[in-house]
Amino acid sequence: MRITSVRRAPKANLTGFDPKAFARAAATPANDPWARAEAWRYTGPFTRLNRFRGSFPGLGIATVAFAAYCGYEYMFLSDDHGHSEGHGESHH
Repeated sequence: MRITSVRRAPKANLTGFDPKAFARAAATPANDPWARAEAWRYTGPFTRLNRFRGSFPGLGIATVAFAAYCGYEYMFLSDDHGHSEGHGESHH
């Protein structure tokens, strides 16, 4: 006995919405008359990278300064004042 696949007719679309037709209509047309007028928005200082750089001014300097301070604190500001843990003595 051979197993055969049953091909069924596609279900009727109750809404009438065709997603493939919508995607075709929403795509950039091959002959866009406004392409040249819109091109300036994505070149020069308006590229994606340049827009991202301007989003967080000072973040790079602040990150380096914070890392330098953390390194300084770890190396030079140690807490060696004779405090011992677990002896039950009162601290001032």
